[in-house]
Amino acid sequence: AGAQGLMAGVNAALLSRGDTETFTLDRATAYIGVLIDDLISRGAPEPYRMFTSRAEYRLSLRADNADQRLTPKGIEVGCVDEARRSTWNIKLKALKRANDMVHTLSAPPTTLEKYGLVINQDGVRRTVHDLLRYPDMTLETLSKIWPELTELTADIAEQIVIDAKYAGYLGRQDADIAAFRKDEGLALPADLDYSALSALSTEIRNKLTKARPETLGAASRIPGVTPAALTALLRFVRKTGTVSKVA
Repeated sequence: AGAQGLMAGVNAALLSRGDTETFTLDRATAYIGVLIDDLISRGAPEPYRMFTSRAEYRLSLRADNADQRLTPKGIEVGCVDEARRSTWNIKLKALKRANDMVHTLSAPPTTLEKYGLVINQDGVRRTVHDLLRYPDMTLETLSKIWPELTELTADIAEQIVIDAKYAGYLGRQDADIAAFRKDEGLALPADLDYSALSALSTEIRNKLTKARPETLGAASRIPGVTPAALTALLRFVRKTGTVSKVA
């Protein structure tokens, strides 16, 4: 209820100042997006619980990167005060500097071996970011090779290590998110007559009529709407020229 109230309040404020665009958060950006999309697409036949298992992109929706995902959006819509904005800008600069550092500092395997690191002797230079992805590798160990790493504050150092550990998995998830955003970018007309889609079963037509999904992605998350039904729906809206890209 609090999450929905926050979104309603932000959009009410935007509307009052004359903004025409609605502020939304999608499933790949925040758990609020997952919650609201579930309630819209699936309904609430029973008390809703925001379980992490409901989110398809849990690796991206982590507590440690919530400020990176959402603070810029909060600033954009005006719900972040000056004190927090200043604190965020300081952290953002520190994160950028740290990321530049761990992606720039590198050494060949022969040098790393001299410091006791067991690395494949393939002649390929490894950056600090690459090395942090190894099991049990720490910044403390790598700071013996690159002393400048000790300049990182504890919170920034922790974030750098977490990002490195997740990097390999996030690459695959980013591809999934790109596919999700492609479907979310296909808007369905609000007045679409689903009863005219003879290729769909009566049950699916009724579900679509009741939910009135705004995008093809939202339609895909309605229980019982099959991939074949989505193909027929997309074919229909393209044939009638009613499909469009979400701005």
